[in-house]
Amino acid sequence: MRDNTEDFRQLFLQNVPLMDVRAPIEFGKGAFPQAVNLPLMNDSERQKVGTQYKQQGQAAAIELGHQLVRGKLKAARIDAWLAHVQAAPEGYLYCFRGGLRSQLVQQWLSDAGVQYPRVIGGYKAMRRFLIDTLDAAALECNPILVAGMTGTGKTEVISALDNSLDLEGHAHHRGSSFGRHATPQPGQIDFENHLAIAALKVRAAGHSRLVLEDEGRIVGSCSVPLTLYRVMQEAPLVWLEDSFENRVTRILGDYVINMQGEYAALHPSDAQAGFSAFAEYLLGSLQRIHKRLGGERYQQLDGLMREALEIQQRTGDVQAHRRWIESLLIHYYDPMYVYQRESKDPRVVFSGEQQAVTEWLREHCISE
Repeated sequence: MRDNTEDFRQLFLQNVPLMDVRAPIEFGKGAFPQAVNLPLMNDSERQKVGTQYKQQGQAAAIELGHQLVRGKLKAARIDAWLAHVQAAPEGYLYCFRGGLRSQLVQQWLSDAGVQYPRVIGGYKAMRRFLIDTLDAAALECNPILVAGMTGTGKTEVISALDNSLDLEGHAHHRGSSFGRHATPQPGQIDFENHLAIAALKVRAAGHSRLVLEDEGRIVGSCSVPLTLYRVMQEAPLVWLEDSFENRVTRILGDYVINMQGEYAALHPSDAQAGFSAFAEYLLGSLQRIHKRLGGERYQQLDGLMREALEIQQRTGDVQAHRRWIESLLIHYYDPMYVYQRESKDPRVVFSGEQQAVTEWLREHCISE
């Protein structure tokens, strides 16, 4: 039998399968990417046992737990654990602190003839490890940021590098008013866990510097962890440049073509519902910056967008969307980025188009 472990680093580096025996409500608040939730107790049972523990103590709580999970219910849960163990024999199980629940699951599995190790310290210890890992990476890896105007392809540069952390990718949001996807963002804890594991893997690969996109503190509904964000505020920048035409084309691809595809995928048997949801996304994104645009500018852009959507739905042609994208860049996004460039200019160490920036980063962010 493999021993119980507290080697969290290897668990995450090797994507070791994890069986989370906490209640679903706990799992929903935060988990690890390689974890499967197979609880010892459901939410209602856990609440009852917790109340008993507060009122009568540990022994009474354990007794109540055995009363609640017994007979056919107990057998069904053991069967689910056995199926997981068979599918992931190299894995580990854990509860919140690595205590009573995970030990009881181990015992019931042992009674069924299977020895399966647990994570010492449980979820709480692994979560602490990931928080410390991300803080250490921020403080020790001298981040460098990729900045530039909307549509210059910053994410493409990030994706091309082995030592990058994709904040927008892990947040499942593009970081602008039009940045949400058709499917929801992760919760804050899941965002942080994924980000920390990615940082751990970058460092384990021998990279001494991290490359990130220049982001605000909030990416959709996710917040960049404070230590990392503070370091980013003083980090050097490379400024990505591209032609206005290329930027419009890239935004057309990201926010029109790709997003229509995302909503269509959610409504595979109802094209009209998919297109309606896509149109609602575009119009709602514009509505969110209504006040910052001003009434007259908003009405103009809203009209152009509705006209483009009507043409697209009728003919399939997306080119009419270029008109509102061009206007939005000229009158809204570009002035903001010009101001940002002026304020951040002392931190800019290199500027150029995508290939030049990518090559510069590869040359100056060398592995250890």
